[in-house]
Amino acid sequence: MFDKVLIANRGEIALRIQRACKELGIATVAVHSTADADAMHVRLADESVCIGPPPAAESYLNIPRLLAACEITGADAVHPGYGFLSENARFAEILEEHQITFIGPTSEHIRIMGDKIEAKETAKRLGIPVVPGSDGAVGSETEAMKVAKGMGFPVLIKATAGGGGRGMKVAHTAADLGLALSTARSEAKAAFGNDAVYIEKYLQKPRHIEVQVFGDGQGNAIHLGERDCSLQRRHQKILEEAPSPALNAAARAKIGETVAEAMRKLKYRGAGTVEFLFEDGEFYFIEMNTRLQVEHPVTEAITGIDLVLEQIRIAAGGSLSIKQKDVQFSGHAIECRINAENPRTFRPSPGQITYWHPPGGLGVRVDSGVYQGYRIPPYYDSLIGKLIVHGKTRTECLMRLKRALSEFVIDGIETTIPLFNELIAQPDIANGAYDIHWLEKYLAQS
Repeated sequence: MFDKVLIANRGEIALRIQRACKELGIATVAVHSTADADAMHVRLADESVCIGPPPAAESYLNIPRLLAACEITGADAVHPGYGFLSENARFAEILEEHQITFIGPTSEHIRIMGDKIEAKETAKRLGIPVVPGSDGAVGSETEAMKVAKGMGFPVLIKATAGGGGRGMKVAHTAADLGLALSTARSEAKAAFGNDAVYIEKYLQKPRHIEVQVFGDGQGNAIHLGERDCSLQRRHQKILEEAPSPALNAAARAKIGETVAEAMRKLKYRGAGTVEFLFEDGEFYFIEMNTRLQVEHPVTEAITGIDLVLEQIRIAAGGSLSIKQKDVQFSGHAIECRINAENPRTFRPSPGQITYWHPPGGLGVRVDSGVYQGYRIPPYYDSLIGKLIVHGKTRTECLMRLKRALSEFVIDGIETTIPLFNELIAQPDIANGAYDIHWLEKYLAQS
């Protein structure tokens, strides 16, 4: 096992990793920008190192400074969390070159799955169903038009690198294609430094369903069921639940085993999430995230498995602690992402939290790195906490979520809590009858 883990992240995920390390008896190192000097994960770490000014490029994304922090503190492993450098293959390689363990997949697997085209080809080769689309990046508008007409409009133009909805545009008709193509390329170039795009069939009313997988790098892999992440705004998830109300046990077992078998063939190591669009009973692979997901707690709630502990164990050379037959699903869980944003315009709302009262009680969990008096900086993602509730049934879970939201008090800033209060009162949400376009339509009409 590791002696000391450096956590190359901030906020709630840094604190989440820190807790897992402490339960394993591992010392922790928190890195932080000057803007995060008073952050909770910094206060609770065994050691902390300031790695630069607020801009992420000069701190959390600065590989030489992170490496120096490892050397100064003697950290023998790095957990990247999610975001920042968590899916940066070069970062993983550099750490390994310095005999520091990257708690995550191999750099090869990060690189393969980080390129959307290569990931799709790999998925096809491993027997995972994929969305119909171009064989690779499309060049000219003429080529794009030929591909689009071949599969039929509407089509989705997507950046080959990156994610989060950037570099992604829909062309509903042939007349829309030129502008959608150029806009997607511009966004991709600005966000990822790579303007390559490809084309996929645009599904009309799909759900976004992802399968949590775990491999030990030795050919053993399991799945931990699925999460339904269909409630989205501009391709950004805001609520996730497990299991999906759209799947039955047979569909769950089939797609889960398909993905787990693919990970065995790949000899994948650590946590990973294979994401699908699901429509009319069919699954279509869209991407794989080679890291821990923001929404991992809902899987922990229904399986009782600590995913971060398992990540650390496997990175230290251990094999999977459980077999597929030992995975049991219990009840239903929902996670709401509580952001420091206006609940209608989604405009960021940084500032000081003057009062903080998180909910509690049976089946209620709050993952957050903030506290009363903490000042939310304007430089980073607006996520300030995650409310996770668990119940024996989906109905019980929704009632518990309603109660927990009514107890959650955050003053001094705007948050998305009022939006969630609205959403859980909607019949479509209560019935689980929503797709990835539902939220944007609701917001446009209300």
